[in-house]
Amino acid sequence: MDKYSGKKLDGRYEIHELIGVGGMAYVYRCTDTIDDREVAVKILKDEFLNNEEFIRRFKNESKAIAMLSHPNIVKVYDVSFGDMIQYIVMEYIDGITLKEYIGQQGVLDWREALHLTTQILKALQHAHTKGVVHRDIKPHNIMLLQDGTIKVTDFGIARLIDTKTKTMTEQAIGSVHYIAPEQARGSKTDGKSDIYSVGVMLYEMLTGKLPFDADSAVSVALMQLQSTPEMPRDINPGIPLGLEQITMHAMQKNPEDRYQTALDMLGDLERFRLNPNVRFDYKYFVDAEPTRHVKSLKKTPKPVVNEEEEEPSDDDEAEELERKKEHSNSYYAVKSALITGFIVIAIVMSIALFKGCTSAQSTDVEVPKFVGMNIVDAKAKNPNNFKFELKSRYVKNKEIGEILEQDPEPGSKRVKSGSVIELTVNGTDTEMSVPYCKNTSKKDAVKAIQDRNLSAQVIEVYDTLTPKGYVCDTYPPAGVKATVGSTVYVIISKDEYIEKITVPKVTDMTLYEAQKKLNEKNLECKYTYDDESLEPEGTVIQQSPLQYSKVEEGTVVNVVVSSGKGSQTTVNIAVDMPSNIDYDIQMTVSVDGKIDSNYSKTINPAYNTSYAMSFTGSGTSTVIVMLNGQTYRKYVIDYSTGNSDVSSYDFIPTEPTTTAEPTTEKPTETEKPTETEAPADDIDFAQEEE
Repeated sequence: MDKYSGKKLDGRYEIHELIGVGGMAYVYRCTDTIDDREVAVKILKDEFLNNEEFIRRFKNESKAIAMLSHPNIVKVYDVSFGDMIQYIVMEYIDGITLKEYIGQQGVLDWREALHLTTQILKALQHAHTKGVVHRDIKPHNIMLLQDGTIKVTDFGIARLIDTKTKTMTEQAIGSVHYIAPEQARGSKTDGKSDIYSVGVMLYEMLTGKLPFDADSAVSVALMQLQSTPEMPRDINPGIPLGLEQITMHAMQKNPEDRYQTALDMLGDLERFRLNPNVRFDYKYFVDAEPTRHVKSLKKTPKPVVNEEEEEPSDDDEAEELERKKEHSNSYYAVKSALITGFIVIAIVMSIALFKGCTSAQSTDVEVPKFVGMNIVDAKAKNPNNFKFELKSRYVKNKEIGEILEQDPEPGSKRVKSGSVIELTVNGTDTEMSVPYCKNTSKKDAVKAIQDRNLSAQVIEVYDTLTPKGYVCDTYPPAGVKATVGSTVYVIISKDEYIEKITVPKVTDMTLYEAQKKLNEKNLECKYTYDDESLEPEGTVIQQSPLQYSKVEEGTVVNVVVSSGKGSQTTVNIAVDMPSNIDYDIQMTVSVDGKIDSNYSKTINPAYNTSYAMSFTGSGTSTVIVMLNGQTYRKYVIDYSTGNSDVSSYDFIPTEPTTTAEPTTEKPTETEKPTETEAPADDIDFAQEEE
């Protein structure tokens, strides 16, 4: 047990167990005895108490999070910066990291990746508007709750945006696989650096791979600066093109080519969510032609030379100065005025010509019916080139993107082709106010929320101030704007307090150990087998609810157990038989001390010069082959490698026994069977003894 577990901080925070270890701090699950709630306490490691840099970073984290208040950012309740101990009291998160989740799932469905990324960006948008840049966005610092909610954590190297701060004077920090190129080179970082990291995480969720990976951190950093990642759709063709475009736009190496704010990226994700077939036309400046240097027009022109290949000579500069001297300022003024005049005249004539052509080509047409169509189809099937102005409203029983209303109405009049048509489209970007539900019944509260096209999820809590079955509160609170379709948590009072049990970790245990551990906690264990797991037979590989979850007594914990079939391999061995033996002998085969009846039999080496055997299992096995009771071969099989080590022993031939004819007379002394003669070595030894 570590030195903090079982103790109480400042007479308030009871420390139960260590739940995480970071680079500069330990994280404990604790109980706040005053507010009666579970919290997480991050305690700075002792070795850093005298390290000013780590103390600065630790305080930065508390300052950064204390400024923030967002449902997707971990909350800070209390801080303490004493001489002997420094800690931060935070919201306790019952979940796993996004990195662990990606590791479990491999490749995430693009819809799930979209949902998770949207929450992360909302958290970052809030932080950036408060002047806080995270600078260490990675899936290890994103917590995923069982209901799919995201919590951004670990603002340990966050920086408050300061106009006085021009560059990072310290070395680039953060996980090198996720940091932006400017962060890798130690340049100025801002919100666009966090956006790059979000792009890398989205890439990893969609493909199951990191865009850049190498044996050393330095190599990865260089790749961040210089290399172009493989396109996500080349790895996973199931990714929609629009989402690939969003991912790569966020990962542009030049910060100015990326999304400039988290809100910008959220906007494109929302456009994509409403229409997964959308395409984005991101343009980046590419100078296809090299810079060229042209000499004075007074001289005979020479071949154009690439500036990178030949620098202008002193003579060239002298000629340029001479040319400038030949023309007065009035010359350039008149020249500029004439050029400007010609340009204006050309533009006016072009506009007039265009309007004339347009007017000539416009025709009167009936207003077509767009109601009932999908907005994507309406734009694609628009022969009269109508311009659409879009509004959004949500209707639950209609498809997303379906056109609900139009103005002018279909068939109401004739309009010019190219006219503006106002369309109301069914979309979930509409916001509704959360209704006031306190002290109403659960049924009435759920109905009121659903009537606003919001989703209601009921949570029961112990509350002495509210009658059983009535609403204590809602989250978000009443009056707050919530996006149509989003979840409103309805907190209902229950009449008795039920002590919750912390689910222990049982993964990596044997099934027997897991059952015993859960039964000690008064929890029931149910299990299923996984035939594809590579773990040894009987090993628990998954559990639900997850470790450290709070559940009621008697709750069933479902575990998945490795059957061992996925880890089993088959190894073939060939036993060479002794030569010059032409009579039957008894072969006995044992595997790990048990006789194998399949291979134990009578054989004649004259007809079986080699005997093939096959064994299936995991781990290691010892196979012993005996001939007429003598150990002949010993094989140690390693199933993980498929190899076997063999030890050989000599076989001492013995004459085959023959069956004598039965007699009725008792044999005389001279007819008694003689004892088997001892080997020559034994006789010599006996003679020496005599």
